[in-house]
Amino acid sequence: MIKKILTLLALCAALGGVAVPGFAEEEAAAPAATEAAPAEAAAPAPTIDSGSTAWMIAATVLVIMMTIPGLALFYGGLVRAKNMLSVLMQVFVTFSLLSILWAIYAYSLAFTEGPFNSIFGGFSKAFLSGIGPDSVSGVIPEYVFMVFQLTFAAITPALIVGGFAERIKFSALLWFMALWLTFCYVPIAHMVWGGGFLAGLGAKDFAGGTVVHINAGIAALVGCLILGKRIGYGKEAMPPHSLSFTMVGASLLWVGWFGFNVGSELAADGIAGMVLANTQLATAAAVLGWMFVEWIARGKPTMLGAASGAIAGLVAITPACGFIGPMGAIILGAVAGIVCFWACTGLKRMFGYDDSLDVFGVHGVGGIVGAIGTGVLMAPGFGGVGYAEGVTLGGQVVTQAIAVGVTLVWTGVISLILYKIIDATIGLRVPEDQEREGLDSTQHGEMAYHS
Repeated sequence: MIKKILTLLALCAALGGVAVPGFAEEEAAAPAATEAAPAEAAAPAPTIDSGSTAWMIAATVLVIMMTIPGLALFYGGLVRAKNMLSVLMQVFVTFSLLSILWAIYAYSLAFTEGPFNSIFGGFSKAFLSGIGPDSVSGVIPEYVFMVFQLTFAAITPALIVGGFAERIKFSALLWFMALWLTFCYVPIAHMVWGGGFLAGLGAKDFAGGTVVHINAGIAALVGCLILGKRIGYGKEAMPPHSLSFTMVGASLLWVGWFGFNVGSELAADGIAGMVLANTQLATAAAVLGWMFVEWIARGKPTMLGAASGAIAGLVAITPACGFIGPMGAIILGAVAGIVCFWACTGLKRMFGYDDSLDVFGVHGVGGIVGAIGTGVLMAPGFGGVGYAEGVTLGGQVVTQAIAVGVTLVWTGVISLILYKIIDATIGLRVPEDQEREGLDSTQHGEMAYHS
């Protein structure tokens, strides 16, 4: 081993034109070995695994289904009938707009190196420069990886729609989403998944607890506070107009989430199988956890509660699914269902904010439960896959808490600035008469239903 190291040092020195004392004789004695070293060190050309590629294409399509129609129907069913079409439109167009921006510059900023690499990448792959059919990311084509990550970048801002549903201008929404992708989603994605600050710290986020859910949750909370409460909130009944649509949307989200979580392994292997089991078990446990605590607290189990519990479980298992065992997934899901029920009732009532569709209560709080729970349940004693050498349970929990804190502060502050800029320029909220009439007709000239 020492001889090999000395040989490599001598080779590096020779390539740089520098004489290294003490190595000259050994270099002269073994010229053949020195000449052969580059060939021996050459890495094999990356190859595409057809099975993993086929799975990743399917996973990407599943995540698209999560958003359109899954998230759109879930949210659409929760608003009043006069705003159904507006929510469908907001999710549908947000997903489309951010898909284009991702290809133009956001993918490059998230997944390449740059001069400020702790936070942002660079522009080396802007406009997908340098990517072709033969480009490989791991064992899959880079085009597939790029589109898979595109679906994450496009669904995350779409989640924010629920925080200020029924009162935001469509034009303001589009400006906010474009800016938010650039200054909130991209930096957090790079910090966690692109080799930035939080990745170097050792933060674990398998499929998006910080990058997706906490990120979207805090932005939605800030948004609902800046826009203010809906007209009549707390005074008039504002029940969901179609829990049937909400149940269908939640079910599509549940199915599509396997693409979200299992696809994040980026291969068809044993870890992917474990993630499949964890995602199913955590979600089922959260449905039961939310349902039973609601039953105890309010006397009746509801379809809305069961659907919300499913989303809470999916959110919480997202950061943990590749690091914990199935029994840990059940525990995490049940805890998330109970805690998120409290966040959407007690916490919301305590502070009096109008988060229309409980984005912060489910995604923000559920993401925090999942991120911190990852640090605990990935320990071997809890059936997890184990820590890296030298990492302790307490140390990993602290690292997870730092990742949560960075996401909350970064995105909370930047979102506040973006909302204020847009409000000062084009305005965020629709006029009162338009809000009372409904956004379907006033913003889009259409209606979801005709009597």
